[in-house]
Amino acid sequence: MEVDHAIRARRTHKQYGPEPVGEAVVRELVELARQAPNHKLTSPWRFRLLGPETRAQLDGVVGEKEAAKLRRAPTLVLVTAVPSEDPVLAEEDRLATAAAVYALLLAATGRGLASYWRTPASFREPPVREALALDPREVVIALVHLGPPASEPPQKERAPVDEIFSVLP
Repeated sequence: MEVDHAIRARRTHKQYGPEPVGEAVVRELVELARQAPNHKLTSPWRFRLLGPETRAQLDGVVGEKEAAKLRRAPTLVLVTAVPSEDPVLAEEDRLATAAAVYALLLAATGRGLASYWRTPASFREPPVREALALDPREVVIALVHLGPPASEPPQKERAPVDEIFSVLP
């Protein structure tokens, strides 16, 4: 799939088929994601494929409403950033990790997978962070839901280019 097509075809999916995405495919997606631009090559991103034990643990600490959302997708990938101590580099590290997430989403789209970038509020809470074994400095950037598409969400209208683009003299 060409990049232009993947960008236009990517959608937020909330319905998935039951088959999980294999670890080898997730590793391919991470391999591509780590190619994202990253000032000073700090590699701030961390990717965790959440296995059945971790998912069961999360079900017990996030509350039923959130647990139901987590069960929608057969595969969950947690993406965090370990930002630099320097405030300027720390911001760049978080933004680089966000770019890596987008690369992962586009690569998933290119493989015919459905995806959803979420940042559940509960993932900021100590019991969830503990269940995920997060370092205190780690910042949750995304919980990526992955799986085979069960439906095709419609394209949503975006602001026209003329509303968001200008040329400075």
